[in-house]
Order: sequence, then structure tokens, then C-alpha cells
Amino acid sequence: MANINEIAKIAGVSVSTVSRVLNHHKYVSEDKRAAVQKVINDMNYTPNRNAIDLIRGETKTIGIIIPYNNNQAFDQMLHGALNKSVEKGYTITVLPTKYNKEKEIEYLSMLKNKLLDGIVITSRANPWEAIIPYSQYGEVVSCEYTEHPEIGCAYIDRYSSYLEVFQYLKEKGHTTVAFTAARGMQSVSTQQTIAAYKEIFGELRPELYYPDCYNMEDGYLAGKKLLALPARPTAIYANGDEIAGGIYQYARSLHMNIPDDLAIIGQENQPIGIALDFSSVDHQLIKVGEQAFDLVIQKSRQKVNIPYRIIHRSSI
Repeated sequence: MANINEIAKIAGVSVSTVSRVLNHHKYVSEDKRAAVQKVINDMNYTPNRNAIDLIRGETKTIGIIIPYNNNQAFDQMLHGALNKSVEKGYTITVLPTKYNKEKEIEYLSMLKNKLLDGIVITSRANPWEAIIPYSQYGEVVSCEYTEHPEIGCAYIDRYSSYLEVFQYLKEKGHTTVAFTAARGMQSVSTQQTIAAYKEIFGELRPELYYPDCYNMEDGYLAGKKLLALPARPTAIYANGDEIAGGIYQYARSLHMNIPDDLAIIGQENQPIGIALDFSSVDHQLIKVGEQAFDLVIQKSRQKVNIPYRIIHRSSI
């Protein structure tokens, strides 16, 4: 099998010139580049990418840790990172965890083994104390806020967004408001939603909180339970527009009118929400993914706040 020493000899150039051509270095004359490329083509030479990465000191590959695929929130952040990877000439490796702590650490170890230049964590299973040591091997950027100086982050002020939603519903005359969530109390966003609810409405009736919602089917089941309560809610804040769609589907099966009988607000301005004209809290997660990717390749540990927006439509 051909190697770069043979290519250099046949092309009449130095080994370092062949290396520069393989690494697309701009400081190579066109005649030498053409000579080397001709030999490479004639010999059908395929470079050892791992060896080139070691020489170059980078892989041009970024890992994106996501708990689940086919989830609108995580898909939007991944979409943002993919946008930037194409623009900047990087490869993205998707690293799904299902919130498995051991799997997450296994992925972080890829930094230590020089298989990745950096990692974006869209949502984590491990405490920061377990994650931070890996930041010495490559950039680790979070999509949630952290005060730790070793970790850069592109984040949304979720707590403020939850406060604004509940305040808006209260101003609209709703006093019995329910909400759905994905993970339970182990989730920071769920903790923040409950805290914001209590700040606006006081104590939370446990039956007005419905966890483990990830898709439209879960939303349908949430609607079925919440709308069967003796003192049923007059408004529901869903943790995604797909979940809101499931709630809407069940409410319509009861011939309820939206928003007169039930107000609904979702999250992330997803296509189903736009089609059904739901109000939605848009956390601009595509921008979060784009900014997180930029922080990794810039080797920056900045804390960048991405502004959210509330989109008002006819469902409230």
C-alpha cells in the first residue's frame, strides 16, 4: 500500500509538501499541488484520517450529546449545530444517552482519547462535578446555564419564560392552570416550572402537574387525566407543541371549544402549533445549538444568553 514517502519520491517533492497537500494547506504552489494530486490519483491513495488528525492536532469533529432523538426540542438544537458544521467545515457525531450516566461519561471520554475536538451537551444526566474533569481534554459546552467557569454555555432564561407564561394566563383570568413536563423533579427545567408556578399562583395542587410527556400521545393522555378532574383546569401549559396537540385532540373529542372552554399554550413554535394556531413559548433552540457549536470551535467558555419570545395566537 502506498505511503506519503513513495508519493513524495514519485512527485519529486518533500514529504512535508505531500502532508500539506493532504491537509489542504494553502501555502503550496499550484504546480506542486497538481503533481502530488496526480500521484495520489494514479496510486489510488487513501490517507489514514486518524494519522492526519494526530498530525493536525484536531479531528474537525464535534460530538452532540442528546438524551433522545426524534424529540422536537433536542432536534432543534441539533439542527442548529448541523447548520454551523456545514458552514464551518466540521463533522457532527450524534451521541444519544437516554439519560444514562455511564453512557454520557463514555462519550466524554472520547475527548480524552482525541476522537473529538469538543462536545455540546444539550441535556445532562451527570452532575457537573463528574463532567468538568473532561474539559481539560477539549471544549465542553452546555445548552443550560452553569456558573462553572470551565464550561461555556449557550442558554435560555427558562425561569423567566415560565414566569411570563403563568403571569400572562393569570392576567387572562385563569386561576386553575395545569402544566405538563418531560422528566420529573430530577429535571432542572421541571423544578423551575414548579417554582415559577408557585410564585404566580401560590401552592401547586399535585394533580395539576403531569410529567413524562414527550409526544402527542403523551399529550392526549395528559389531557384525558387533567380534563377529568372535578375542578378541571381552564388553561394548560404544555412542554411542547406536540404535547399541546395531543391535549387539543382530547379536548376536541369532548367537543370543548378552544380557547373558550380551555386555553392551551405550547413550547418551541413547532409546525403542529403553527398549523393549529397555538400560542407558544419559542426558546429559539436552533439559535442555542448554533451558538453552542460556535463556542466549541472558538474554544470559548463564555455564557451566552439566547432570548426567548412568546408567540401569541388564538389558543388563549
